[in-house]
Amino acid sequence: MTSTQARHTRRAVLQAAVDASARCAAADPDQWFREDNEPQMTWQARRAEAIRVCTGCPARAACEELALRNGDGNSRVDDMVRGGLSGTELAAVRTAQAERLAAAVDADRDTEGRLLDDLSVELRAQAGLNPDGRRNGGRLCQDENRTEQNLRIRALAASIRQIRTARRARAGWGVAA
Repeated sequence: MTSTQARHTRRAVLQAAVDASARCAAADPDQWFREDNEPQMTWQARRAEAIRVCTGCPARAACEELALRNGDGNSRVDDMVRGGLSGTELAAVRTAQAERLAAAVDADRDTEGRLLDDLSVELRAQAGLNPDGRRNGGRLCQDENRTEQNLRIRALAASIRQIRTARRARAGWGVAA
């Protein structure tokens, strides 16, 4: 994911990208934060190593965007690394991009968007279930299970379609692509 893509992506998708492919996932999380009373020279060496790890990370852009949206970093204290940036660098970027970040945070709070995300997750989960394995029984029971599952899938898909159509109409789209 590029920085531009990350800027236009919802929080849930950004977090999923970080969770799935961050190089730091298996590392000690304390590596990215300065310890209390840690000497500046020691922290600078650890910070440089953390930034080096972040530089080649496939989730770096998503991690940076999440850090900016979360308000991580402080302009007066150099105490962390997120997305390849120090805390002071994050604070500077956040200040420079304040308007864009405010809009992104508002979009993340979008109730209808969260509902769409939740419905999509539920639809994928339903589609991945094995209806034959839920209950012991004969052919009739398996057919009932499949019928129930198909009805739930159709209802979820219809809800998603209805919300998307309404959102597209409000955004001025004519016919959905």
